[in-house]
Amino acid sequence: MFQLSAVSASQRGLTMIELLVTVSIIGIMLAVGIPNASHWLLANRARAASEFYADGFSLARRQAIAHNSHSRISLTPNLTTGQMDWQVDICFPTPDARCTDTEGAWSTTAAASAADPRGTAGWKSVFRAASTLPPSEVLVPGISPDGATQVYYTALGWVDPVVGNRLSSLRLTPASAYAADVPPVALVVTLAGMPTKCNPSVASTDSRGCPP
Repeated sequence: MFQLSAVSASQRGLTMIELLVTVSIIGIMLAVGIPNASHWLLANRARAASEFYADGFSLARRQAIAHNSHSRISLTPNLTTGQMDWQVDICFPTPDARCTDTEGAWSTTAAASAADPRGTAGWKSVFRAASTLPPSEVLVPGISPDGATQVYYTALGWVDPVVGNRLSSLRLTPASAYAADVPPVALVVTLAGMPTKCNPSVASTDSRGCPP
């Protein structure tokens, strides 16, 4: 009886020690693993951020062609992340007004263009917020030329050269803590209207480089 009780007590003590060791190991793994996992998730989001902007430029070009109209994409700062929200509008020229940065019947998110052939059932603007993108402390947006926030497209899908100070490129630069995991990327919009992704940190002669 005594021997059995002693063995039982010994087993209970060993189980408690194992439990404490296990809990300690889990605590260490969480302390190390959670920051690493958080870094990895942010890096993945940063690498995918360029797609958010590429979708906007592509949508603006497609809508101009699809509706045989003019279109534009406008970038505005997102106050939460420091990234850029975008909105795509379309416009139909009339005898009294062209579709430029100063005139024209442009659509809004609430209403179709006043000159839309489909009337009030026409196409409404699309707005996308950059609230889910990494903050600017992780990925820094930069626009060229400075102060440019819009690109205008003709009905053929080409960039409208009549509108001055057009946005020609959007650069996303990772912060130093993420530089090893996230390559810098730029979206360049040429007069042909197609957004092209490139790496601004390599020479333009490199296949990954940006156009000069």
